[in-house]
Amino acid sequence: MSAAAPLPIDVRLMNWTAAVLLLGCIAAFVLALGHWAARLPLFALTHVSVDGELSRVNPQLLRAEVAPSLTGNFFTTDLQAVREAFEQVPWIQSVQVQREFPHTLHVRVRQQQAAAYWGEAGGDTLVNRDGEVFQADVGSLEDEHLVRLEGPAGASARMLAMFHRLAPALQPLGLPFEALLLSAHGSWRAVLAGGAAVELGQGEAPELLQRLQRLTGTLTQIAQRQGRRIDQLEYADLRYANGYALRLKGVTTLSGEAPAPARRAAPKNQRG
Repeated sequence: MSAAAPLPIDVRLMNWTAAVLLLGCIAAFVLALGHWAARLPLFALTHVSVDGELSRVNPQLLRAEVAPSLTGNFFTTDLQAVREAFEQVPWIQSVQVQREFPHTLHVRVRQQQAAAYWGEAGGDTLVNRDGEVFQADVGSLEDEHLVRLEGPAGASARMLAMFHRLAPALQPLGLPFEALLLSAHGSWRAVLAGGAAVELGQGEAPELLQRLQRLTGTLTQIAQRQGRRIDQLEYADLRYANGYALRLKGVTTLSGEAPAPARRAAPKNQRG
């Protein structure tokens, strides 16, 4: 029995073309069906669950705030747009957004943790624990004693780190740390309770700590010799090479209020 003759090339091409067209039609039908099904009311978003750190944020108000960004349904909602909308709300640092089939978006919130005020007193700008600047209602912080940081733009993280280094060194004075200032020229100043100003000068943390230890180690004795208390400190200038100059309430031991040169030795009655 003879073998069947192969189909002519033009017939085989027609068969292949028909098969490709059929597969294309099936794929297009499946895509259209999926596109239609994805927009059925069956998959409408009906619930947004919010959890995480919510001590400063009301979940109901948070949902209302981001409602305009919740367009589309379970499949078509832009999660990036939803995430950005949540992160625009004051006190929200970051969020994670996930779909939960078939009607829910689950949002996990990471709340800003205020570590300091930023800028001039009375503003609404804060620094979080990561050293990042953000804006929020500072009225809710009235019962929290936060230091105020004031310095050049972009210096918030550096200043927060410096505050954490300096604060323990100032504890022996018993005067709360109110503010830390950094000038455009890199000079540091600490402001203590009652408005007492401590000029720390330029330098990194080890240098500033050495100057502070000189002050805290001798201020009590100097104040007692003048018949004063530590909490009567008004001004201290630590920018001397071998001592410091200070002013106590009612007693002036600083001959002039001009900034002292960094390498200048302090007068004898100004030594600490």
